[in-house]
Amino acid sequence: MTSATVNVFRYTALLSGVVYGIVHKRTLQAEYDAKKSHHKEHRREQLIEEAKRAWAAKQASSKSDVITDPEDPKFDLEKLIAKWERETQ
Repeated sequence: MTSATVNVFRYTALLSGVVYGIVHKRTLQAEYDAKKSHHKEHRREQLIEEAKRAWAAKQASSKSDVITDPEDPKFDLEKLIAKWERETQ
């Protein structure tokens, strides 16, 4: 038989370990969630920057001297078709 003092020490150590485990898990989970949200925000910023670059490139390529109005006297159908072919590639 073990004495009451030993049993109190055992259960105190067990309870302390369980409480420590819970607190430690919460700390690790909070850090993980913070890293995850930071990564998500960073990824979103990267996608926005990439979209801005793609949009700027598209706008730069679409500002060519090709006239798309068929009523304009300077309208050239061959240049318009060539522009459309470049855009689809």
